[in-house]
Amino acid sequence: MALQYDAVVIGGGPGGYVCAIRLGQFGQKTLVVEQAKLGGVCLNVGCIPSKALIHASKVYRKAKDGAAMGILGQDLRIDLAKMVAWKDGITGKLTGGIGGLLKGNKVDVLQGRGELTGPGTLLVTLADGTTQTVQTKSIVIATGSTPIQIPGFEYDQETILNSTGALAVTELPATLAVLGGGVIGMELGDMYARLGTQVTVVEALDRVLAMFDPDLVRPVVQKQAKLGVKHMTGHKALRWEKTVEGKASLTVQDSKGTPSQLVVDKILVAVGRRPNSRALGLEKVGVAVDAKGFILVDKQLRTNVAGIYAIGDVVGNPMLAHKASKEGEVCAEVIAGHKGAAMDVACIPNVVYTDPEIATVGPMLFELEASGTKIRTGRFHFAALGRAMTANVTEGFARMICDDKTGVILGVQVVGAEASELIAQAGLAVEMAATAEDVALTVFAHPTMAEAMLEAALAATGHPLHQVK
Repeated sequence: MALQYDAVVIGGGPGGYVCAIRLGQFGQKTLVVEQAKLGGVCLNVGCIPSKALIHASKVYRKAKDGAAMGILGQDLRIDLAKMVAWKDGITGKLTGGIGGLLKGNKVDVLQGRGELTGPGTLLVTLADGTTQTVQTKSIVIATGSTPIQIPGFEYDQETILNSTGALAVTELPATLAVLGGGVIGMELGDMYARLGTQVTVVEALDRVLAMFDPDLVRPVVQKQAKLGVKHMTGHKALRWEKTVEGKASLTVQDSKGTPSQLVVDKILVAVGRRPNSRALGLEKVGVAVDAKGFILVDKQLRTNVAGIYAIGDVVGNPMLAHKASKEGEVCAEVIAGHKGAAMDVACIPNVVYTDPEIATVGPMLFELEASGTKIRTGRFHFAALGRAMTANVTEGFARMICDDKTGVILGVQVVGAEASELIAQAGLAVEMAATAEDVALTVFAHPTMAEAMLEAALAATGHPLHQVK
C-alpha cells in the first residue's frame, strides 16, 4: 500500500532537512527519504567534521608557536585517534538534533534510497532490500554531491583518500600529496601540515585557489610555505603505484610535459565534486539536466516537470551548505503557495578555512575590473589592527569594493583571522545595499577584529583614520 504525503524530500542534508522543517511548519504533511545519515555530507563528513579537525590543528599550532607570548610547551603531542573521536562526537550530537527537529515539526523520516517512477510517485528501497511506494503532490530532490574520482586513483581510503577518508585517519601520515589546490584540498592540506605532515599540493592550474583574487591567496600560500608545504602549480597527476615499502610513488607532469616523481604515504584526491543526479529515475519522468548532470531549475527551484523541485549541490554552484539551506527555505515557501517566493539574494558568502582564513561576498576584484565597472576600494591591513596584534594574528587585510559613483558596496573580501565571522556583517551590508559611508558612520567596539571592516570603509570613502591616505 502506497504512503500518501503532501511533499517528499529526497535527501536529508542541509538543504533537504531545512526544506522539510519549513514544509512541516507550513502545514504540509512531509516525508524525508535519506539513504545514509541525516545531515548529509555537511554534518557527517564535510563542513562540521572538517572544521572541528581544522580548529583542533590550529589550537595545537598556536600552542606550539606560543613562545613569543611566553607560552612554552615542551611536551606537546597529538593523539589523532582521540581528536577524530572528539570530532565524531560533535557530528553525532548535531545529526541527532536534526532528527529531533524533524520530529518536532511532524516530519516523517524513511531511511532508504528514493527513485522517481512516475508523476508524484517514487519507490524507496529500504536497507533490508524491501521497497515502499510513496505518492505525493510535490517532490524535492536534495541529493547533494560526491567527490570526483580521477581514473587510476580509485579510493581505497588507505592510500588513496577522498575528503571523507582524510577526516577519518587515526594515524598521522609523515607525507601527503594533495591533488587539487581548490578549497577542500587547501583546507585539508593546511590542517595536516599544522599537525606535522609534510604536504605537497599538486594543482593543474598556474595557481591555487584560482577563483579568488591573487592577493587574497598570497598570505595563505606564504604561511603554508613556512609550514613546509610545497605547491606544485601547473602540474597534473598522471598515475601512481605502490612501492615495496608500501608507500605511493606518484608521477606528475608539468605544463611542458616533463614528468617527476613523488613518494608519499598517502594521496588525497580533492579535484571537485559532481552532482548526485544519477539513479534517481530523472529520465523516467523527463527532468532536464545539463551536460555535467546538474538539474536545471528556475528561481523558484522548479524543474521542467510540474511538481518536482531541486535544491543544493545537485542544481549547481556554488556547492555550499548555506546556499542549499536558503534554497530549501525558498522551495518550501513556493510549495506552500507563498506569493513572490524566489531565490533572489544579493550575495552568498564564500569561506576558506585555511590559516589565515579567506572570506568573500560579491564579485572578485579581477572580475569587476574585467567587466569595466567603475569602482573604488578601501583596504586595511590586520598588521595595523590592535586586536589582531594582541591575538598575534596580523596576516592579511580587509577590502571593501564600492560603486565609484554611488558608494554602494559591491563586495567585501577578507583574508585573515576570523574572516569567516567578519564576513556576515559584510553580507548584510551588501544585501541591504549599504554604502561605505553607512558602515563608516557605524560605531564599532574596540578593540575588535571587526574594526578592520570599519577602517576599510573609511578608506573607501577617501577619509582613512588609522592609516595614511
